[in-house]
Amino acid sequence: MVFPRNSISAMADPLSSPAPPLFSSGFPPRCLRRAGRAASRYRTRRESPRTRLAAACPSDEDPAPEDIMTAYRPPLQDMQFVLEHICDVRSLAKLEAFESFDPDSLPDLLAEAGRFFSEVFAPLNRTGDAAPSVYNGDGTVTTPPGFAEAYAAFVAAGWGAAALDPELGGGGLPWPVGLVLQEMMTASNLALSLCPLLTQGGVHLLASHASAAQKAEYLPRLVSGEWTATMLLTEPHAGSDLGALATRADRAADGSYRLVGQKIFITWGEHDMAANTVHLVLARTPEAPVGSRGISCFIVPKYLPDAEGGPGQRNDITCVSIEHKLGIHASPTCVMSLGENGGAVGYLIGEENMGLVYMFTMMNHARLGVGLEGVGVADRAYRQSLDHAVERRQGRRPDTAPGERAAIVEHPDVQRMLATQRAYIEAMRCLCYYNAAALDLAQHLPDGDERQAAQELCDLLTPLSKAWCTDVANETTSVALQIHGGMGYVEETGAAQHCRDVRIAAIYEGTNGIQAIDLVGRKLP
Repeated sequence: MVFPRNSISAMADPLSSPAPPLFSSGFPPRCLRRAGRAASRYRTRRESPRTRLAAACPSDEDPAPEDIMTAYRPPLQDMQFVLEHICDVRSLAKLEAFESFDPDSLPDLLAEAGRFFSEVFAPLNRTGDAAPSVYNGDGTVTTPPGFAEAYAAFVAAGWGAAALDPELGGGGLPWPVGLVLQEMMTASNLALSLCPLLTQGGVHLLASHASAAQKAEYLPRLVSGEWTATMLLTEPHAGSDLGALATRADRAADGSYRLVGQKIFITWGEHDMAANTVHLVLARTPEAPVGSRGISCFIVPKYLPDAEGGPGQRNDITCVSIEHKLGIHASPTCVMSLGENGGAVGYLIGEENMGLVYMFTMMNHARLGVGLEGVGVADRAYRQSLDHAVERRQGRRPDTAPGERAAIVEHPDVQRMLATQRAYIEAMRCLCYYNAAALDLAQHLPDGDERQAAQELCDLLTPLSKAWCTDVANETTSVALQIHGGMGYVEETGAAQHCRDVRIAAIYEGTNGIQAIDLVGRKLP
C-alpha cells in the first residue's frame, strides 16, 4: 500500500481559503457554538484577570510579559500544515466513515479549539501545579480551584467527543484532527487533560468488547463526559509485569462478580469533577490460568447505576491515598482499595481470561496519545522559552556599541537551542499525526489488504511515537529551561514545571524500554 501524501509544492496555503461550515449536519457546528458559549460562561465566572488572556488567543501575537507563564498560543498553521501535507486529510475525508467532514473548514475548528483551551485550560496549569489535588482522608479528593468548572465547560462544549464514532454520539472527526485537539489540550494543561483522555480510552475498550446492555448503560454518559473512566491495572507487586497481579474476582449468584484487591498509580481514580467514575479493572477469577493468560476485565462503577441509569448506591471501591509526585500535581494519582466491605461489584467485559487482549485493543490509541503528550508539552515549553528569549536582555552583540544590551534571542547559542527545539517538535508532530492517519486507514479503508498494510504500519509507528516523542520531550523541555538560565531553575517562571510534568510520559502506558522490546520483538520484520 502506498500511504497517501500530497506534494508540498502543489498545495495552496492551508489557511488562505474561505471556511464554509465544517460539517453538513449534526455535532460539529453545534460543538463550535457550544464551545464558544461554554468558554464565555467560564470567563464570566472567573475573577482572575489571568484567565482572560487576550494575548493567548490562537494567533501569532506575542503575549504580554506578565502572561508568559500562563499563556498558550497553539501553533495552528504548523498543525494544519501537517494535516494537509503529511496526513493528506483531504483523502481521509473521502472515506465513508468521514463523509460529513469538510477539511476546508479546519481553520475555523482549530481556531475555536485553540481559543477554548487557551482561555479555559491554560490559565489553570500553573495554579494546579502550585495548589494540587488534595486527599481529604475520607476517600474523597478535592481538585484544584477552577478545575471542576473548566471540565464542565469542556463537557458542555463537546470537545471530548469530537473524534469519537458518530454512532456512539461523537463528532466523527478523522483521528489526526482529533489528535490536534488532543495536542492543544495536553499542551494547555497536561494534568487536567489526563482525565478526559482516560475516558476516551475507556470508550474505545467498551465500544469494542462490552455487551450491548453494557454499551447502552455506560457509553452515552462516557462519550458526553458526564461520567469519567479510569484504568485499574497496576498493583504493588505487578507493574509492567501484569501477569503477577492478584486482585480477585469471584462470581456472584446474579452473574456479577465481587472484586477484592488493591490497585496503585491510578490516574484520576477519585475526583470531584464528574457524577460517576467507571473503573475498568483487571482481575483474576478463581480458576484462571497463571500469568497474563488468566486476566479478565471488569466494569466497576464508583456508583452502581440505579433504575434510571443514574448514579445509585456507592460501590465498595475507595481511594485510600494519593501519591506525592514529581509532576502533574493537579492530577490525583490514587491508591484504590476494592472489597474492604465484602467485595466491589463488577461486571465482566466479554469473556473470562481475555482482559489483556481487550486492553490491547486500545493500546495504539493510548500509546499514541502519550507520545502526543510529549509533543504538546515540548511545544509549550519551546514557545515559553522563545517568549523569554525575546524579552530578556543580557549582554550585547559583537557588532553593537558598548552599553547596548541585546535580547538573548540574538545570541547564537540561544538561537541554536531554539532551533533544536523547533526541529524536534516538528518531527514529533509529523510522526504522531501520520501515525494517527495510519490508524484511521487501518480501520476504514474498503480494501482488506490495504487495511492490513495500514495496520502493520500503525503497529510499527506506535512504539516509535510513544517512546521517541517522550524521550525527546524530556530533552527539549530541559533545553527550554536552559534558555531561561537561573530563572528557569526557580519555580516562579514555570519553565521547571514542563520538565517535571513531561517526565512521566516516558514511564506510563508501558515504559520506553518496553516500547523498544515491543518494536524489536513484535513489529520489525
